[in-house]
Amino acid sequence: MKLRIKGNSVRYRLTKTDVKNLCSEGYLHDKTSFGKNSFEYALQSKSDIENLSADFSDNKITVSIPQSFLQNWEANDTIGFDSKMKINENDELSILIEKDFQCLDETEEDQSDNFENPSNACNPDQ
Repeated sequence: MKLRIKGNSVRYRLTKTDVKNLCSEGYLHDKTSFGKNSFEYALQSKSDIENLSADFSDNKITVSIPQSFLQNWEANDTIGFDSKMKINENDELSILIEKDFQCLDETEEDQSDNFENPSNACNPDQ
């Protein structure tokens, strides 16, 4: 699972194994250690919500996904899900969760568990 944060947007990119585990277990998490502290990020399935939502507390971002979004996601052609969450009167958080595709250019990153790329170009900075 990869996490990209830029401004008021958060984007999760999931490998085949990540998608399989999220769909079957309803929860997926990872963390990055910084010596004495760590930063955690997670995805969790919820049956009582209709859109993606996010929470940040105790150095952990948790994005909640409607359970209905995950039904058969592992096997279907849906690339991902996005939503805008209202933060206050003037701000919103853009949330994107998507399957991670193999890049078609030369890269040293292990992509053996990524989804097959349906296009003929890939930008690793996205």
